[in-house]
Amino acid sequence: LVALISLSFGGAVGLMFLMLGCALPQYNQYWPLFVLFFYILSPIPYCIARRLVDDTDATSNACKELAIFLTTGIVVSAFGLPIVFARAELIYWGACALVLTGNTVIFATILGFFLVFGSNDDFSWQQW
Repeated sequence: LVALISLSFGGAVGLMFLMLGCALPQYNQYWPLFVLFFYILSPIPYCIARRLVDDTDATSNACKELAIFLTTGIVVSAFGLPIVFARAELIYWGACALVLTGNTVIFATILGFFLVFGSNDDFSWQQW
């Protein structure tokens, strides 16, 4: 129960930083909301690979490593997009800093979700 409350609080704080980077009167640009697509896309490769991979084998698996590679690319893109927007002067650097802070919190929350609920016991996310 504590883990679930902590994860929901982390998600709320991360989204708050993202919204502050968009909606504060001195910034007032909503381009950074495009990182929401990366939040949605980031767990998908790993979830698909977990369904396809047999975990009984102790050696590395190419499917799982490809999923981790794709997830890493999505996460790096989520951090790069606000920097590109700031360099192109679509958003201010202060908004970029707020969005990067929100990215850090959200991706830490997603990682925490998989660490807490990723095991195959009775309290697993796979039953949802």
